[in-house]
Amino acid sequence: MKVLLVSTYDLGHQPFGLASPAAWLRADGHQVTLADLSRSPLPAPAAGQPDLIAFFLPMHTATRLALPVVGRLRAAHPDAHLCAYGLYAPLNAEALRAAGVETILGGEFEHGLRDLAGNASSAAAAPPEVSLARQRFLVPDRTGLPPLGAYAQLVAGDARRRAGYTEASRGCKHLCRHCPVVPVYGGVFRVVQREVVLEDIRRQVAAGAEHITFGDPDFFNGPGHAVPIVEALHREWPTLTYDVTVKIEHLLEHRELLPVLKATGCLFVVSAVESFDDAVLEKLAKGHTLADFEEALRLMRAADLALSPTFIPFTPWTTRESYRDFLQTLLRLELADQAAPIQLAIRLLITQGSLLLELPEVRANIGPFDPAALTYPWRNQDPALDALAAAAQRTVAREERRGAPRIEIFRKIWDLADAGPVETPRPDRATIPYLTEPWYC
Repeated sequence: MKVLLVSTYDLGHQPFGLASPAAWLRADGHQVTLADLSRSPLPAPAAGQPDLIAFFLPMHTATRLALPVVGRLRAAHPDAHLCAYGLYAPLNAEALRAAGVETILGGEFEHGLRDLAGNASSAAAAPPEVSLARQRFLVPDRTGLPPLGAYAQLVAGDARRRAGYTEASRGCKHLCRHCPVVPVYGGVFRVVQREVVLEDIRRQVAAGAEHITFGDPDFFNGPGHAVPIVEALHREWPTLTYDVTVKIEHLLEHRELLPVLKATGCLFVVSAVESFDDAVLEKLAKGHTLADFEEALRLMRAADLALSPTFIPFTPWTTRESYRDFLQTLLRLELADQAAPIQLAIRLLITQGSLLLELPEVRANIGPFDPAALTYPWRNQDPALDALAAAAQRTVAREERRGAPRIEIFRKIWDLADAGPVETPRPDRATIPYLTEPWYC
């Protein structure tokens, strides 16, 4: 069977979600073409018309970008079976089916894609929409993807390093209300076998990777699985660096592992802090408070690890005062130039299946689901806050295009918020490693 796997956007990474199923499909003898539309136009199928076209949808932006492509490919290949897979496929099943997608796969999708390719014309053989079955993974096959140099790079001081990407686990043990992982995995996480992860890294290093991003929703969901991987990584490639994502709650629970991360080459840890307002954190069911965050930050600094926090500063509960407090807290904690500028401007997305819909106050203040935006629309009680969020997003986009330092962008957002007189520090990018495509939704 001729299979076309399509990715529209994956945070600037070479998509694991194309390379992993490609290995499964090629092992079964299928002809597989990979198309990462964030980096290159649609290629011609390797031989003739595709029988199966599958769209990888790991995030909200990717799904919105994919919908018009679904329409174009459906018109160009009317006999092909269309599939959507990845975290956001089951969340947006209705919109995808309306666009012509026939099969939806969420959770652990490789097994389902392989079965579908073996019998795409049989509705009776359709795999379950969401599968959490344990899989024995194959080493991802990245043949046909653009080279690593085409993707996001690591910046550390004046140096740039070629960055690779892999996953050691999927899903999450926690049930944060706003998180898109939760409606699909429901508190379950699944691991990619250690030897598969290490061989994937080995091949990326051979292709020029000097840094690896682990894309796990939380690297410390299973520290007994994760830590031996980075210890083995460091033994084999002592100069290779990496970054991971870890919940504040887990940074505190596993504080003894922070020196291990540092010793094995971790440059920074991304953590979804979301807010400094304890009441908002409780509504989001984040499992930490501002005091917890400050303790985690202290522990990270004691371990000489950079923390890269992510936020949702604009929510239905944000006030002008709370947004000013947010900016002032960033400054007080010396984080004004460690948070990616877009983190000062992100607005809460309420997607299909979100546990936020369990809150009566949310249900009472949202509009009907918007199939174009793929979210439930909401407005702040103070219209000026919605205007401020839009102005902040425009400012970040404009200033990043011209290459402004993070601290300079922070100053501009500070002025937009009319947060008062301030003396911000001079930028010191040498101490703040970051990836060149810092988007998170």
